Amino acid sequence: MTSIRTRTRMIERLRAQGICNESILTIMGQIPRHAFVDEALAHKAYDDFSLPIGFAQTISQPYIVARMSELLFAVPEHNKVLEIGTGCGYQTAILAKIFKTVHSIERIAGLVRNTRDRLNTLGVHNARLRHADGSNGLPELGPFDAIIITAAAPIVPEHLMDQLNIGGRLVFPVGDIDQELRMIERLDEGFTETRLEKVKFVPLLSGIS
Repeated sequence: MTSIRTRTRMIERLRAQGICNESILTIMGQIPRHAFVDEALAHKAYDDFSLPIGFAQTISQPYIVARMSELLFAVPEHNKVLEIGTGCGYQTAILAKIFKTVHSIERIAGLVRNTRDRLNTLGVHNARLRHADGSNGLPELGPFDAIIITAAAPIVPEHLMDQLNIGGRLVFPVGDIDQELRMIERLDEGFTETRLEKVKFVPLLSGIS
């Protein structure tokens, strides 16, 4: 259930779904997704749907993780990325293979503790986890080459755009019941926004717990 063959089937499915960046496919074949879920759910880890990770949160389906990662991979510089919503750390581990440094914010203390231990066990040492409200990003550490939000904001988070480098991308879900994946790019002449596809994420909440 967690074999190389099982991971290979996931990669083949991602290709069939339109993921074409071979670097992203290779990374996702390397990262043990089953290590990021409860042992009782490990047999479902490579299926294409989200799974609960406790604290009323989920790990996103492999396709969405691959899609968002592929969009971020295309930025010109891979020095530092901001992730808002660490969760179980699966997306964090993938970002750590793409970017020199990952700054990741999580509002739930229990997830931060569990994920920090998990990433250390897996040898992911270039991710900087922070227990905080990620709503405002990390302006003191910006600008970033890319920003990813792994929970759905109620409105487009325009206040994060100034934390992007030129050429940088902000990839995020937006909406309440009807959610959409979008991408904002910062160009020399300003910002562009691209609407991508329908998605389903947990809501982006403020405060810490």
